[in-house]
Amino acid sequence: MILEVIIVICGLLVVILGYTTFNLLRKNEKAEDILISQQEFINNITTQIEKSEKRLNQIDEKGTFKSDDEIGWFFNEIKVIQNKLSQFKDNL
Repeated sequence: MILEVIIVICGLLVVILGYTTFNLLRKNEKAEDILISQQEFINNITTQIEKSEKRLNQIDEKGTFKSDDEIGWFFNEIKVIQNKLSQFKDNL
């Protein structure tokens, strides 16, 4: 009688532990998929920041936008934003 109770309890523990292990594995795999997609997004943003920085530096070499007050102000603001994005990228 006592042996049968112990076997039933052990059987229930095996089923419960098996279910929780499977559930945690499924959640972990879902979290890994999310992490991979976020890493791809960050890589794409990093590439875009690098391209933008390169293009802004090419445009800035000529200095044509600095001469006009309104366009020069706007161009300087874009450069400030680009510098902040570059600093953010470097901290990743």
